Amino acid sequence: MLGKVISFGLKGIDGYKVEVECDLNKGLPKFEMVGLPDASVKESKERVTSAIKNSGFPFPNHKITVNLAPASTKKEGSQYDLAIACGLLVAEEVIIGSKINEYVLVGELSLNGEIKAVTGLLPLIISAKQMGFKKFIVPEGNKKEASFIEGVDVYSFYRLMDVVAYFNNKLVRLPDEKSVWQTADVVFDEDLCRVKGQYAAKRALEIAACGGHNILLWGPPGSGKTMMAKCLPSILPDLTFDEALEITKIHSIAGILDEKSGIVVSRPFRAPHHTATTVALTGGGKDAKPGEISLAHNGVLFLDEFPEYSRNALETLRQPIEDGKITIARANQTVEYPANFVLVASMNPCPCGNFGSKTLECTCSAGEIAKYLKKLSGPLMDRIDLKVDVDRVTYYDLRSQSREEMSAEVKERVNRARQIQNERYKGTKVYCNAKMNNKMIAKYCVLDADGEKLVESAYDKYNLSARGYNRILKVARTIADLDGSENILAGHVAEAIAYRSIDKF
Repeated sequence: MLGKVISFGLKGIDGYKVEVECDLNKGLPKFEMVGLPDASVKESKERVTSAIKNSGFPFPNHKITVNLAPASTKKEGSQYDLAIACGLLVAEEVIIGSKINEYVLVGELSLNGEIKAVTGLLPLIISAKQMGFKKFIVPEGNKKEASFIEGVDVYSFYRLMDVVAYFNNKLVRLPDEKSVWQTADVVFDEDLCRVKGQYAAKRALEIAACGGHNILLWGPPGSGKTMMAKCLPSILPDLTFDEALEITKIHSIAGILDEKSGIVVSRPFRAPHHTATTVALTGGGKDAKPGEISLAHNGVLFLDEFPEYSRNALETLRQPIEDGKITIARANQTVEYPANFVLVASMNPCPCGNFGSKTLECTCSAGEIAKYLKKLSGPLMDRIDLKVDVDRVTYYDLRSQSREEMSAEVKERVNRARQIQNERYKGTKVYCNAKMNNKMIAKYCVLDADGEKLVESAYDKYNLSARGYNRILKVARTIADLDGSENILAGHVAEAIAYRSIDKF
């Protein structure tokens, strides 16, 4: 007898159909699995065998062959357990009828027949839906995650015996209720109102949040760089449902999704330590899992003590910053993950940290400073739109009782300006000024005569590259949006140039 059940696998964030074919033949009892299964898939033989027996069903006393088609694609993970078990029960005629052929089955089995949650279910269901599949059997632990997908019927189960009873029409089960997505009222650890002084840096953070621009905070230790970087999430624009789905896909694959919420409700803020390896940042490993830059998708990647990261690790950021994605190529597979993030970097200007300070004396030699800064390449620094000097706050500012602007007030301006950008780029994959391509720059970043003169002067004075020129235009466009101006004025251009003019590299 032959039993056939549909399941799905994942390659990166894209799912692909897997036909689980279970064949029972005469011969000595033996359980063979083919179709390029990895170790975790091969181990499902033991889980499936025990789960079927401990659920009270007869296990086939035949030569068993399970094929996972297409056989040319390597299968990874434990999500095929449920499909294999049901395929065997179809072949053994424990499950009767063709009802099962309408469903996609995903789930890991425990030895006692319980169905355990799996990683990557959300992107799997989305891909299956795009291929025309409408009904899904999933673990109870993934119920919340699956409930946000419209246009499909999801049935969550806790035990294998309940799935069998459902397919044999002995158990009535309605599709799970859908969940309504809404942003969370996040309480942030840091707020801009607690930052004393540093008005230029706070203005740069507002521009970065509004236009999705990368920013570098440069200054001596204790000047508030890290604190301000941690304030950035509190002023980022509200998360949209489409952005939340993209983030949830990645977090689900990485296995860090909160089962209770089932979906990401706030923008991620990732701050890996400076000892992080290249693979930790970009992703990879045996299973080509997403790294920090993908986990920061649609959010913030904060790199504190920027020059202390290994040069190889930092250089891998260049392509994702430009393309908004990272391609991980390994011997057995090549996968692509999205990586649209705002890079926030902070650093001291020299080993002692006092170079350029208005109040403290630098004790480093010219050679030591050059060696320290040499860790950061010119092409990488050219991709950072805003570079801000953050000197030590004065005692007067520190003890001042004057009211500082709260993050919520800044966020209102950011949301208004981001709404302008959403309308401007409607119907495209671009959602903020920093992601404009050259065609968009030519259309939306038209300068008047005064603006042209300023950019021309800056181009020669600071030896700007073509990329640096384009990034000045993008920042000027963001500043104009914050002012509610349809046209880019000379004042907007001058401010944008100021964030490049302190470039010490």
